[in-house]
This record gives sequence, structure tokens and C-alpha cells, in this order.
Amino acid sequence: MRKLLLLFTFTICLTTAFAQTASAPKGNGKITGVILDSTNRQAVSFASVSLLNPATNKPVDGVVSDDKGKFTLSKIADGKYTLSIFFVGYQTKVVPGITISDKNDNIDLGTIVVSPSVQLLKEVTVEAQRNIIEEKVDRTVYNAENDATNKGGDATDVLRKVPMLSVDLDGNVSLRGSQNIKVLINNRPSTITAGSVADALKQIPSDLIKSVEVITSPSAKYDAEGSGGIINIITKKNTLSGFSLNTDASAGTRGSNLGLRGSYRKGKMGFSLGGFGRYGYNVNGNFNSTQQTYVNGEPNYLTKQSAYNRNNFLFGHYNLGWDYDINDNNFLSASVQYGARNRDTYQDGLSSQTFAADTLNSSSLRDVHTKDLSGTVDVNLNFTHNFKKPQQEFSILTQYSRNNQTNDFVSSLLSESDAIESRRKNLNKSYNEEITIQLDYQNPIGKSQMLEVGAKEIIRKVTSDYQYLTATGATGAYVLSTDNTLTNVFSYNQKITSGYLSYTYNLPKNYSLKAGARYEYTTIDAAMRAETEAISIPSYGVLVPSLNLSKKLKNGNMVKAAYNRRIQRPSLQFLNPNVQSSNQLNITVGNPDLKPEYTNNFELSYSTNIKSTSLNFSTFMRNTNNVIGPLRSAKGDTIITTYQNVGTENAYGFSVFVNINLSNRLSLNGGTDTYYSSLNNGTYNNQGWVYNIRGFGNYTLGKGWGIQAFGFYRGRQVQLQGFQSGFGIYSLSIKKDFANKRGSIGFGAENFLTPANRMRVNLTSADLVQSSVTEMHNMSFKVNVSYRFGKISANDAPRRSRKSINNDDLKEGGDNTGGAQQQGGGAPQGQGGGAPLGPGAGPGGAGKPSNQLKVPALPQQKTDSTMQKKPLPVLEQKQ
Repeated sequence: MRKLLLLFTFTICLTTAFAQTASAPKGNGKITGVILDSTNRQAVSFASVSLLNPATNKPVDGVVSDDKGKFTLSKIADGKYTLSIFFVGYQTKVVPGITISDKNDNIDLGTIVVSPSVQLLKEVTVEAQRNIIEEKVDRTVYNAENDATNKGGDATDVLRKVPMLSVDLDGNVSLRGSQNIKVLINNRPSTITAGSVADALKQIPSDLIKSVEVITSPSAKYDAEGSGGIINIITKKNTLSGFSLNTDASAGTRGSNLGLRGSYRKGKMGFSLGGFGRYGYNVNGNFNSTQQTYVNGEPNYLTKQSAYNRNNFLFGHYNLGWDYDINDNNFLSASVQYGARNRDTYQDGLSSQTFAADTLNSSSLRDVHTKDLSGTVDVNLNFTHNFKKPQQEFSILTQYSRNNQTNDFVSSLLSESDAIESRRKNLNKSYNEEITIQLDYQNPIGKSQMLEVGAKEIIRKVTSDYQYLTATGATGAYVLSTDNTLTNVFSYNQKITSGYLSYTYNLPKNYSLKAGARYEYTTIDAAMRAETEAISIPSYGVLVPSLNLSKKLKNGNMVKAAYNRRIQRPSLQFLNPNVQSSNQLNITVGNPDLKPEYTNNFELSYSTNIKSTSLNFSTFMRNTNNVIGPLRSAKGDTIITTYQNVGTENAYGFSVFVNINLSNRLSLNGGTDTYYSSLNNGTYNNQGWVYNIRGFGNYTLGKGWGIQAFGFYRGRQVQLQGFQSGFGIYSLSIKKDFANKRGSIGFGAENFLTPANRMRVNLTSADLVQSSVTEMHNMSFKVNVSYRFGKISANDAPRRSRKSINNDDLKEGGDNTGGAQQQGGGAPQGQGGGAPLGPGAGPGGAGKPSNQLKVPALPQQKTDSTMQKKPLPVLEQKQ
């Protein structure tokens, strides 16, 4: 509707201007200017500009402003004139007293500000489908706010539908096959993701998400982290005057949620308040795993494991925001956010049997309970100053963040009668504290150039306090281990100082160039409290260039080419030396000596529109050195996993996305991301094609009814030492709006024809062959209800550009395993359990990897070679 209105206004203005110009006297005079909206300083495109004779008030010439608000009146005869500017929705602007003479024949009026007009109109109902995908110069935008299937879900459900993204069954996100990405929320990160991006996304309600931006080639303004790119989740914001309160609730067979968000604005000040909680239950499954170890090529131990898995979780996210417009050029904003993550994972009847030469060597039966608790606070205070010159801006952004995390487990050894014989406990309390200050300045040069400069300082303190304790029986007192490798305090202090320069130039013939460079210098101070020598990690600097080139073609088509270099620093997940051994036959220990990854990205894309169909094609190439990945080795019947800089990864691929609007009621879209992955660490190499396919349909039935369907399938994943099987997800939902669209009620179903998904992983190295099958029960049904209270208006709605901190420099934990399901004991993420290898993972003990860690001996536990219990049904396995 807006496009039709613009086209209509544009046509009328052109016709009027042509008719007026035909009989107007000619001269050498010239009048130029730029028209901007008074509320947001944005350009007013296609405004009608009329040159009037003040004596008769009749037009003598006219023109229409371009898409940047610029206009030019040429060949004007000498004389006195009045300028009149008109556009639908704005008050008519009159500029009197313009004189053209021989001495003053070139007049630049500079910036002309027009104010929106507020009129009460009769209600008009317009039914149309908004484009789901939008292509911009440096990003692809997925508009999620009209997707009814997102009701009652979280950000994970939304990201599954975004082009170029893949989300596995655990919620781990990858971009074009790479999980080395950064997830931002409203252009800023949060320590809420310090433990796991997958868990953080579950804390964001899907109904709060307006759009998702996929930035595959970030400019120098962004932090250098994220080798695969950046995902920016934009939430719905309300800056209108008045009061609004939205509430929504959902109940289903595997989870329920309750959300509340409100806003209030009066004059120059606005407040927002939001809260969301989600409770997950009845999330269960089971697994079977077989692993064979070798010594000098000869079979050593064969281990079989199985267990039933149960998961309960409670996620919450709460925020309070405040903004104040000091005057037309100065703005303040502040916010406080709190996120909570509580997850309990149970392994019931963790059965382990170890054979040597076909003879049962040992067996054990355990119950394992793991707690993953996290609380995150983010406090932001930002100031922005807009100069009188359009688009000239200076901002000071500050942020304080703290994430407190507890990751504990209790492993109970059971007798034949299920009595507890002994217990082993790992307590691991950690925190991640960050203080950030960022300065940004941008200044337009002429009418076609933009210069951006800035500086940033991040001061980060990470601490992990871990202990191991053992006890006898079900009630015996715990005894603390005095082994420094099992009980210690790890501190990791990091400071990152950075600066950037970015230059944008809009060239003739619709070319645009954006080039820049960012330099970051990192210093690290790490230590173990119980050690006499500090951990020595040298400081390092990195220069990160970026280049984006685009050309607008006819009919809105666009071609883009880009190059950028990125860095990926390890986070606490990979650095923490705490021994994670909820499954004693599969233990994991971090590595404080890890170096960052470095990635070069190349991209070429083309987007076009053919009638009601939009198409996007892109090709890319990615090269990563110093890949951080798990390195596995066998020690007797135990698999030990450490993290190392294990090798290189090269990926070459393409993506295609199609959006078809068959009518104003029906839209279909779908696409594929396909790439060839090649992994090499000098000893092992593996390669193969990987593909993702997705489809989405939306149909408006009328009278408030709508139906939507979604499907996604990811093919087999290539890993350095093996492969992981594919999986599929699909859903169907229907909703009904009521009370003049103030409320809605809907019903949704996911994987309703397949009660469970099976994930198979096969890994092979010089001293280890592992095969596992994990089964997850994820068939679910849900009912969701939402309602909006209050009334808002546009009488006082200054749409300011709110800026925020972007700390996107860490490779987050939980996202390096290729999205594989946990196995080898079903340990939760970050707790060992023999998780499959991610891209570039090293071989099990082959060669001489750098930064080799000394793996501590764990407390010995009693086993009983005769212990028996009713076994789990054996799932199909590929040996």
C-alpha cells in the first residue's frame, strides 16, 4: 500500500512539474536542497517541490525529491520566488524570500525539515503479505513478526527459518556450516551467551522478535570475532506515546511459557518493561554407544554404554529500559537486563561394560544428575549527540555485565539392588565479568561519502573455582580432594583495545563501496591459585580489513561482493581446566593455552525480483587457520578430550532462496545452503558435501484465521574423524485473531508424525573407533494465547537510533561440536561425554599436538564385574 501511494504521488508530481515547466520562463538560476523528517532526521523521498510566484501564488516550476531527499531546480529565470514542499502525511513547508539574480544564481537551501501531520482518518483494512526476506547492502533480513508458527516458542524456533542458518536438535546455530558465529540482540551481545548460545536463545520469546539480520561480511565497525559472520536479532520496540501491555502464554506437551511486556511514553521520556519465562518438561530420550580403543594398531578395550536421559529446564529473561530525549540533538538511554538459566539433566541407569579380549573386564551402573545454573546481569548507559549536519553523530556507549554460573554433577555408583555404594561430586562455580566503553563518530563528506571512526576497550575477568569430592554410601560425608588438578581456582584476565576506520562512497551508476580496517590488541593474564608458576600467554595484535562492493541494477536487482578477515578467541568453555567427568569413561578438560582462530571470507551474491517472486543467489569461500576443536585420545578404557588448535578448514558453497507471493493471502518460500567441506590437520583429512533444505508456507484464510507450515532438513555433517547423520524438523500451526486483533489463540504441532529423532555419529582415529546412536523424543503439541492491553498513539513518537555495546569477540562454548548430540554417556554439553568432533578436530592422540595437557588421574571408584541390570533396547548401530 505504501509503495502504491508513493508511486501515485510520484506520478502526480511529475505530471504537475512537467506541465508547469513547459510554460515557465528560463534562465541560469539553480536551487538545491535536502528534505528531512523532523522526528528522525531521515530523508523524505518523492516529496513534491513547487516554485511559486509570490505575487500570484501560482507555480512556475516543480520537481520531485529523490530517494535521499535531494532536489534540484534548474534553468530558473531572475526574480523573487517562494518554495513549497508537499508530501502525504506531512505538513506543507513554505520557504519564502528566494531571489535569483545575476549575482546570486546558485542557491543551496541546505537541510529543510518537514514535520509529520497527525490526522484522524476513517478505519481502512488492508490485507497483504509483507516480503519475508529483504536484501540490503551488507546483510540479509528475515522479517519474523508476522509468522504465526513462532507463537509460544523461542528464538531457536525463529532462527530455523532464516536463510543461510541451520539449527540442530540441541539448538546450536551454524551459518553456512560454521558455528563460529556471534549472536547479537539489538546490536549488542550479552554475557547471557557466555555458557551456551543455544541455551541463551531459549531465553528469548519468539513473539518478541521483529526480524533477524544475517551479516555474512561484517564491516570494520563490528568486533573482529565471528569467523562465520554475525546474527543480529532485532526485538520489537515501542517508542510511541501512551501505554501498552502485551501478555502471552503457551502450554504444550513438552514445554510452557508466560510472557509480559509493556511500555509507557510521555513527551521526551519513555519506559519499557518485559519478562519471559519458559519451563521445559517431558524432554527425554536414550542412547547407545560403542567404542573400541587400540594400542599399536591392536584392539585393546571394547566399551558399551547406554542410559535413559531426562531434561528439565527453566529459562527466564527480564528487562527494564529507559530513554530520554534531552533536546533535538542529545539523547540518553539506559537498560538493565537479567537472564536466568536453570537446567537439570538426569542419566538414569548409565550402564557401562568394558571387555578385553572378548572377556568382561568390568561393569558399573550409575545415576548421574547434572545442574547447570546461570544468572546474568547487563547494565547499559548510552549517550548520543546528533550534530546540525545531517547524519553527523557522536556516541558514548558503556556496559557492565556479569554472568554467574554453576555447573555441578553428582555421580552415584549403584549396587545390584540399586543401593548407592559411593558418590562422586564435581562443584564448579565460575563468573565472567566485563566492563566496556565504546566511542563512535560518523561524519558525511559531501553528498555521497561517509567516514566512521571509533575506539573500544573491553576489560574481562573470568574465574572458575572447581572442586572434587567423594563420599561412601548414600549418607556419608563428602571428602574434598587435595589434588591440585582436581581442586583449584583458575583466573583469566583479558583486555582488548581496538580502533576502527570505515569509509563509504556511493559511486556513480549505482555503485556503492564500503571499506575499512580494525586493529585489536589483546593482553592476557592467567593463573592457577594452587600453582607456583603463572600461565604464560603472550599478547597479540590483529589487523582485520573488510571490503564490501555493491551495484544496484534495474528493477531493484542487486549484485554484492565482499571480503573480510575475522578472529575467533576461545571462551571459558574451551579454556576451563576443570575436569568434567560426569561419565567416567569420557572426560573433558579445557586448555588455557589456546590461540585464536583466523578466518578469511569471500562472498559474491545476486538478488532479483521477477513479478511476485524474489530470488537470492550467493556463493562463498571460507578458510580458517588454528581451528579450535576437541582432540581425543585413549587411556586404557577411558576417552580423554582436550581442546587444541588442531588444523585448517576450507569450505566452498552456495545458497539459493526463493520467496513467492502467489496472492495477497498466500506466500511460499524456501531454499538450500550447500557447501563442500574440507578438513585437514596434517594427519587426518576428511571432506564431503553438506546441504540444508528449508520450506515455509503462509496462508491467510480470512476473518482472522491463518495457517502456516514449516519444514527443515539438514544432511550429513562432515567431521575430521567421521560423520554425523542428518535430521529433520517440521511444524504446522493455525491461529485465530479476535477482539479487533488485540488477541489471538493458536494451536501448533511439531514433528507430529515422527515420535522421535535418531542421530548417528561415527568417529575414527588411530587409537579410537566410536559409534553412537542418540534418540530424542521431540514430538510436541501446544496451545498459545496472547492479548494486548492499553492504547498508544503517534502524537509524540521520535524514532531515535538507539545504539548499544557490541562485545562479539569470543568463540562461545557449546557451539563447536558440529551440533552433534551428546553421546558416550549422554553427558550434557560442556560435560564431556565423548561429544563428537567438530570441524577441524584433531585425531585421538596422533602425532604431537601443540599445547598438550597433562590429564590428571581421577578418584578411583568401585566397580563390580558381576553387576547386572535389565538392559536398554539396543538401537541400530553402524559398527
